[in-house]
Amino acid sequence: MVGSLPRPLRRSLSLIALCAFAGLMPVPHAVAAQGCSEDAMVVFDGSGSMSEMGFNLMDEPRIFAARRAIRQVMPQVAPVRNLGLLVYGPGPREACDNIDLRFSPIPDAAPRKIAEIDRLMPSGNTPLTASVARAAEALDYRTRPGVVVLVTDGKETCGGAPCQLAAELAADAPALTVHVIGFKLRGEHFSWDSENQHDYRQGQTVARCLADQTGGLYLTTETVDELVAALRTTLGCPIFGRLEDAVLPAG
Repeated sequence: MVGSLPRPLRRSLSLIALCAFAGLMPVPHAVAAQGCSEDAMVVFDGSGSMSEMGFNLMDEPRIFAARRAIRQVMPQVAPVRNLGLLVYGPGPREACDNIDLRFSPIPDAAPRKIAEIDRLMPSGNTPLTASVARAAEALDYRTRPGVVVLVTDGKETCGGAPCQLAAELAADAPALTVHVIGFKLRGEHFSWDSENQHDYRQGQTVARCLADQTGGLYLTTETVDELVAALRTTLGCPIFGRLEDAVLPAG
């Protein structure tokens, strides 16, 4: 029955299966590497909002928690997949032009990726859409399969149209998957006196359609552990090439 589903949905289900099984059995390096032939680009939100704190029940800047998650997860996923990094936000150019390809996918990228995020000083605007497009170019997405993982606090402040980009990527590059991880998403307005104050974490990101239209996953995270799990799910290797080949552990 699973085999009759559309390919993007099967891909998403395979990744969800990884979540279910990852804690039950180890993945040998050789086996994992076979499922990690697609290079991946991490698009990391380095805009000014990543340094916000003191409201919306955030007791520290998002960047502090994100650094801890990167330090924890990268040594686990980098040995079995070529990874690259693109950061948007800080930089010397006009606010919406600061899109910095730190490096294209390379083997064993953990030390470099950790160092880049550790010294990142968030500032500037959020050219989210243009950054995902640039990451896709770094993957040569028109001729090769690839994975983009966007880590964002949710906003696009440079006039980009992420859903239009999503439609173009889905049409031009069916082998490209974009996963979107929303980290500490917040609504546009928050007030302790609001009747909806209990919904402060119910913010949405305009980037969700990038995942929905390319067969990727859309994951919302609030804690370091949740962000680590989301990065493992989107950058880790499927234990099984196809969900229908999966064999559940006995018992």
